Amino acid sequence: MEVNINGWAIALLAYLVAAIVSLYPAVRLLFKMVNLNPGGPSFDTASHFSDAGRERLNQNFQRIQGTLMFWKTQAERYKRFHMYSLTWIGISTISLPILAQAITADPWSKNLMTVVAAHAALTLGLSRSFRVESHYKAFRNGESDFYDLYRRMLDRPEVFGATEEEQIKKYLEQVEKVRRLVRAAETDNLPSIEEVAQVGPSPEGRHR
Repeated sequence: MEVNINGWAIALLAYLVAAIVSLYPAVRLLFKMVNLNPGGPSFDTASHFSDAGRERLNQNFQRIQGTLMFWKTQAERYKRFHMYSLTWIGISTISLPILAQAITADPWSKNLMTVVAAHAALTLGLSRSFRVESHYKAFRNGESDFYDLYRRMLDRPEVFGATEEEQIKKYLEQVEKVRRLVRAAETDNLPSIEEVAQVGPSPEGRHR
């Protein structure tokens, strides 16, 4: 019994499998949190501060740990989808002109071109509407800014003030400022209903 193997169908199946499998790392993070990296010396062993000062700083760090884990997780989620988008939009940009020349009367060849174009359009639309790159930068910069403050307070507390009270007060104020900046960036980057609706096909496209 002769088996007719359609190369276009195999190519379409391979494309779908690759697109789904490569999305898995981003989807997996939707259901888990990223752990914080183990830190080095902390306020527990900081010789610059009194016992009371170390206690205040430690309590502040313990309160913000949940926020840091959220920022790190969100940054990693948006980063992975951003890389997914860049990869597949780049692939479609190269492959669509080639497919347009290679397409035949075989319906599988047309299906492949349609799927590649639709996948690229959907990926680009979601990335733009949900401002994936902007969200990644906001959360990543927030995390980085906090740890810069944290390390500066451990290594050079004198830059925050002349006395321990001034140093702790200034440090806590700047930590709060970082939190407000990230929260404002996150709010500003939230998509509107109209932007999300534009991800779907246009009315003209539905009637073609």
